[in-house]
Amino acid sequence: MSGGGRVLLVEDDPRLGPIVRDVLSASWEVELVTTRVDALEAALHRLFDVLVVDRRLPDGDGLDVVRELRRFRVATPALVLTALGEVRDRVSGLDTGANDYLVKPFDFDELNARLRALTREPVDLGPAYEIGGWSFRPDDHTVHSPYSGRVALTDRESDLLAVLAAEPDRVFSREQLLSAVFEHGEQLGTVDTYVHYLRKKTERDLIATVRGKGYRLGTPA
Repeated sequence: MSGGGRVLLVEDDPRLGPIVRDVLSASWEVELVTTRVDALEAALHRLFDVLVVDRRLPDGDGLDVVRELRRFRVATPALVLTALGEVRDRVSGLDTGANDYLVKPFDFDELNARLRALTREPVDLGPAYEIGGWSFRPDDHTVHSPYSGRVALTDRESDLLAVLAAEPDRVFSREQLLSAVFEHGEQLGTVDTYVHYLRKKTERDLIATVRGKGYRLGTPA
């Protein structure tokens, strides 16, 4: 292995899976699994530097693997590798918590480059906001947990938290947050939905509800 790390490869194709494993093994330590259940078992109990996840698995969608890992606050970078290449497919993958998306057929040099990018230590992560025991980096779209490390956020989750973090003592109405973060035509309930998403990925106390007024930044332990 030369300059790589540990990769969990989730691919059920009996021909492609071993080929990808063997090619990546020139630079990475690769563990190959073929089902959603085995992927979750591996990722929850062993340490990996990056995940490569196929979508069409025999026991479910590979995006469910990413979704479940983020629910358990496992922030290992994930690249979704799939034949589903429509824009809506890529968007759904990234919104689920994946960090990158590569469509089949693909070039192995590009796959290796993307894995290196996902595991590379960033030179400058930009400003950080300390929220209780958590650290939020809006430029990197991540929050860092005092318990389990890096948690990836979607663009909208990050933008919403950035508005609250910029003025931590201010109570924002739902209307103000809707206007500041979301596209014209979105409903007020969208704000509540994304507050729920952020709380689910982090802690409920990260965002405080001010009854009858709206939301403000919280004070999690």
